[in-house]
Amino acid sequence: MKRAGATLAVSLIVSMVVVACASMSGGGRDLVARGLQAQGGPEALASVKTISQKATVRYWEPEQSAVAGGEMVFANESAVEMVTDVSARASRLDWVRKVEYPAPRTYTFSEIVTAEAGYVAGIDSGGRNKQSQESNPPAHSMSGLRLAASQRELLRASPLLLLEMSRNPDRVTGAPDITVGGVRYPTVAYRAAEQQQMLVAFDPATALPARVRTLDYDNIWGDVSYDAVLGDYQIVQGVKVARSVKYELDGRTVADARVTEVAVNAPVAADRLQIPAAFREGAAAPATRNVPYQWVLRRQFIGLYLDSDVPSFDRRATASLRLNELGPGIQHVVGGSHNSLVVEMKDSLVVFDAPVSDWQSNWTLSAIRAKYLNKPVKYLVLTHHHMDHAGGLRAYAASGAILVVGKGTAEHYRRVLAAPYTRNPDLAPRDLSRTQIVEIADRYAIVDGRREVQVFAVDPNPHAQGLLIGYVPDVKLGFVTDIWSPSPAPLPDKLNPAMAALVASVKKAGIQPAKFAGGHGATADYAPLAALE
Repeated sequence: MKRAGATLAVSLIVSMVVVACASMSGGGRDLVARGLQAQGGPEALASVKTISQKATVRYWEPEQSAVAGGEMVFANESAVEMVTDVSARASRLDWVRKVEYPAPRTYTFSEIVTAEAGYVAGIDSGGRNKQSQESNPPAHSMSGLRLAASQRELLRASPLLLLEMSRNPDRVTGAPDITVGGVRYPTVAYRAAEQQQMLVAFDPATALPARVRTLDYDNIWGDVSYDAVLGDYQIVQGVKVARSVKYELDGRTVADARVTEVAVNAPVAADRLQIPAAFREGAAAPATRNVPYQWVLRRQFIGLYLDSDVPSFDRRATASLRLNELGPGIQHVVGGSHNSLVVEMKDSLVVFDAPVSDWQSNWTLSAIRAKYLNKPVKYLVLTHHHMDHAGGLRAYAASGAILVVGKGTAEHYRRVLAAPYTRNPDLAPRDLSRTQIVEIADRYAIVDGRREVQVFAVDPNPHAQGLLIGYVPDVKLGFVTDIWSPSPAPLPDKLNPAMAALVASVKKAGIQPAKFAGGHGATADYAPLAALE
């Protein structure tokens, strides 16, 4: 009797899948049906109740390179153990993440991702939000942005993706083939969630999913493709599971995951997948629009992600960015993870750095237009090319600003400004390729009869080619990013290489700053730093 009941249940599942596949249009129906069969058949996939995996993952970050447009930096190597309860729609990931860039550090933490909320136990970032800092032991609920990104990436690499697609035929449509390396991959589009579409490309020889692509926005390169490249399929209890998953950003491998162990239908204790009540209450639902996926994912690669529903600042700690006046006509844009400096000239404004996104740039532009009666930003000085300090450059270029950049970087910025950015949620597309760019070899002065702003190269330095600092002589104020983050905190006993590069550059420039404002941090007196030499 039990066997008859089981047979009936399997028959019903197969019938449901067949009906679902039959209702898909064109190639989508055939491709998904063949893919399901290639993975082991719909009944085998439908019988999967839990999945347990162990993997090692290596990550690289392309936009923290030492040279603009140059070789990616190695970010971290991680070990992860993941369990998924299919019916509960919940996963737990236990991480040991050994970060190499920007500085060696190990983060040991766990994530729980459910359909409704997400949770992080432990310290997973150097950019901790207020809830994490105030919790004992450290923990926080995920932002809606991170939850949406986590859900997308778990589904992208799931061996049950095709089964979900077959059960949601109204979300499946045909799509143009994807061609990579001369090979054409038949492709279907799947709308996994609101404004979240995946392109699933199938191996023409095996019918197995070969690539799962999303079309993302990158704050430097604009419109980009992000692919999970699936390979090394092996059979686990009748189901073919990819044991190799490489992630490619416009063809460059930024993550390489190797699954070392897989188990299907192993028992999973329910409490391991439960978010504590104190963190579940009030937790954000998954964001449904304008998710900056590349920012959310790749800031985690380097262990500096600020988990907030506004990438520029922690919503639990502050309501907004703000202008902090440092002197007559001098505003420090603070309140978030990254700062700018605004200097008022006679007829225009000079801004140092365009961090994070065009959303932050639009906020800054709006705030300083109101403050300075619509004076235009004539110059945007970019201290260096890294994505977190140059990611909002398009808003300034669109407003007509001249870019001032370091030696050897102008061509990089020309390529950036020529790239399409139709997926940018904060800026309407327009032609920015004619933006004027001034490249500085050593020093540059901006003078308008009322005030002078000076810009100097920091060469050599251990952080980035073409790094610049700023100086406003009449208030003896400097601006520096990354090689020193001025703050009230005590200085180290001696200069590190980055700080030493700043001190050497100040000497070479012959300037006498009383204070420095930072691209991170706040402001601080310069003399104590110089005294450490």
